[in-house]
Amino acid sequence: MRPAAANRRIFVLAVVFAAVLGAALVRAFWLQAVNGAEYAAMAVAQHRETVVVPSARGTIFDRNGKPLAIGERAITVYANPRQVDRPRAATLAVAKALRLDPAAVFALLTDRSKGFVYLARKVDPLAAEKLEKLGLPGLGFYPEELRTYPQRRVASQVLGFAGLDNKGLEGLERLLERDLGGRPGSQTIVKDPLGRALDVVSTRSETPGKNVRLTIDQQIQANAEAVLSETVRRYGAKAATAIVLDPYTGEVYAMAVAPGYNANRFPTTRADWRRNRAVTDTYEPGSTFKLVTFIAALQEQVVTPRTSFRLAPTLHVADRMIRESHTRGTERLSVRQIVELSSNIGTITIAQRLGEGRLASWIERFGFGASTGIDFPGESSGFALPLEQWSGSTIGTVPIGHGIAVTPIQMARAYAAVANGGRLVQPHLVDRIDGVSVEHRAGRRIFSREVSEQMLSMLRGVVLEGTGTEAAIPGYTVAGKTGTAAKIEPNGRYSTSRYVASFVGLVPATKPRLVIMVMVDEPRASIWGGTVAAPAFKEIARFNLQHLAVPPDAWAPKSRR
Repeated sequence: MRPAAANRRIFVLAVVFAAVLGAALVRAFWLQAVNGAEYAAMAVAQHRETVVVPSARGTIFDRNGKPLAIGERAITVYANPRQVDRPRAATLAVAKALRLDPAAVFALLTDRSKGFVYLARKVDPLAAEKLEKLGLPGLGFYPEELRTYPQRRVASQVLGFAGLDNKGLEGLERLLERDLGGRPGSQTIVKDPLGRALDVVSTRSETPGKNVRLTIDQQIQANAEAVLSETVRRYGAKAATAIVLDPYTGEVYAMAVAPGYNANRFPTTRADWRRNRAVTDTYEPGSTFKLVTFIAALQEQVVTPRTSFRLAPTLHVADRMIRESHTRGTERLSVRQIVELSSNIGTITIAQRLGEGRLASWIERFGFGASTGIDFPGESSGFALPLEQWSGSTIGTVPIGHGIAVTPIQMARAYAAVANGGRLVQPHLVDRIDGVSVEHRAGRRIFSREVSEQMLSMLRGVVLEGTGTEAAIPGYTVAGKTGTAAKIEPNGRYSTSRYVASFVGLVPATKPRLVIMVMVDEPRASIWGGTVAAPAFKEIARFNLQHLAVPPDAWAPKSRR
C-alpha cells in the first residue's frame, strides 16, 4: 500500500474516532449537566420510597360516652407476583387462611405484569398472622384501621358509614370527615436492589382524628328503634320514624328509623334502608299541622280557647267540599273542643278568620319551607306554597295539613316551641368535638309564653278526652296531637289506601322534658294516628321517663274547659 493511501485511511479513522469521542462527550454533558437532576431523582426513587401512614379515625360516642363508631386493628395482605416462586402453594395457603376464592387468588399471584396487588384489605389480624408465619415469598402485610360500629343497628342511619379507605361516605361520618379523619403522615424508606427496606430516613407524624360526642342517648335510641320495628311489623307499614328531642336545648336524644340495618354491613344494604328519613324525607302532616293555625289565631288574638263556632259537618271552600274525618251533625264547638276532636271544619273556620296573609306568614315564622339547620347532610327544606301562589281553596287545605310538605324534624321542632314557652330552637346531633362544646344558634321567640300555656293545656285535652287517648301514660300528664293524612298518588289525586299516621307528644305536660314525634308510613291494619302512632309514642315515652328518672306528675290538676 502506498504511503499516501495509508495516511488517508489513518486520517479518516482519526476523524471517526474524534467524532465518536465528541458525541460521547456531548452525550455525557447532556446527561450530567442538562438532565442530571432528573436522572438523579430516578436513581434515588429506585432506592427510596415514601409510604403514606394513615391516621387513626376519631371515635364517635353517645352523650354518655358509649362508643358508636370506633377503629379496630386490621391487616391488609398484598403480594408482588414477580417474587412469588410457588404460586399454587401460595394460592392454597392464602385462600384457606383468608377464606378467599382460590381461582381469584391464583389469577392475582400469577399476573407478573404487576409488581403490587391487593389480596385482601383489612382482614382479621389473627388470620393474617398465621399466614405471615408461613414465610411465603412475595407476600406482604401492613396494619390498617377498620371502621367498626359496635352497636350494630343502633343509630346506623344517623352515623352513616366510612368506606374501605376510612373516608366518610354518608351521615355524620361524611359531615364530620374533616374532624374525624385527621391528617395522614409519611415515611421515606431506603431499599436494597431487591426492594427490601433497609432504613427509615425521614418521618412525618400523622395527626389522629378528633373524637366526637353526640347528643344521642344510645339506650333511648335503641328503645325507639325497637318500638318502631314492632310497629312496622304489627301494622304492615312501609316504614316509621321517631324523634326524641329536648325542647329547651334542641338536643336530639334519638332519631330512629325502621326498617334499620347493621352499619357494619353498609355496602350490601339497600339504599332506601340507609336513608335518615327523619331529616331527608317529606310528607303531608295532616292534623298535626293544625297547631300552626291554632297558635297563629291565639297570638293574633283572633280567638281564645273559649271562642265557639256553630259548625256544619261540611264546608264549601272555593271548588272543594271539606268534610270531617268523623261523622257528626251541626253543632257548636269551642276552640278547645276543635283541638281535642281535631275538627277539620273548625280549624278551617279559624283559619278563615285569621286570613290567608297572616296564616302564610306564620307558616314561614315556624320555619316550614326552610331547613332547620340540623347538623346532618342532605336535609330537606320541605315545601310551603308561597302566598302569591295560593288559590281559592288553599285556605281550606293548608290549615289542616294538606298541600304542604314537612320533615319529621320540622314537626318535632314546632311542638318543641309549645313545650319551651314559644321559642323555635335549632335541633342538633353533635355536642362536642375533641372535648370542646359545639356552639348552636339560640332559639328565637315566635309566640308568647301565655299562648304556649294555652296551647299546652288544649293539647293535654287531646290525650285526656280527644283523639289521642292511646298516648296516655299512667302517672304522667301527656299533651299531644294526632295526625292522619292520605298520600298523593302519581296521578295527583289523594289515595284511598295509602296513609301517613303520626303523633307528636310532650311529656310531662306540666313541664315538658321531652318532645317525641312518631310517624308511620303506609300502615295497613289501621290508618289512624291515634291508634297506630300514639301507642308507639306511649312505649317510647314510658321508657324514656324511667331512663331519665323523670318524676311522675299525675298529681297535677286536669285542665278545665
